[in-house]
Amino acid sequence: MNWKEILFLSCLATFVLLVVLEKSNSAAVGTRKAAGEEDKESVKKKIFIQESDASNFFKKRGKRATKSRDELNAETGQMLIADEQRREYFEEQRNKFENFVKEEHKEQQERSREQIEQWRQYHYDGLYPSYMYNRHHI
Repeated sequence: MNWKEILFLSCLATFVLLVVLEKSNSAAVGTRKAAGEEDKESVKKKIFIQESDASNFFKKRGKRATKSRDELNAETGQMLIADEQRREYFEEQRNKFENFVKEEHKEQQERSREQIEQWRQYHYDGLYPSYMYNRHHI
């Protein structure tokens, strides 16, 4: 089988399936055709827009035409929201980094304080304050 036959058979099967489904749907409705038609009309009214709105729906302004006030307000609002989100994100990142640096600084101070304390204990000569720090050079 070449590709044309496969395509034809798949289209034919799809067509037959759609016809069978259509007949089964119409048979399922039964005697309430008038009520079904009324329901379809109400659904159409809910789905479709009025003709005056529909004619303006696909009209696009030219690239060089000025934007309407609503368009400008919407774009400005989006830009302001994006700026605020960006500002909050960077502020949060800055706060995280500052907290990290603060913790690192505290840890470094603690390590150096411990080292200084160990050095003082090692070099302590029994006098308080120790003799090393109170030497008077003549």
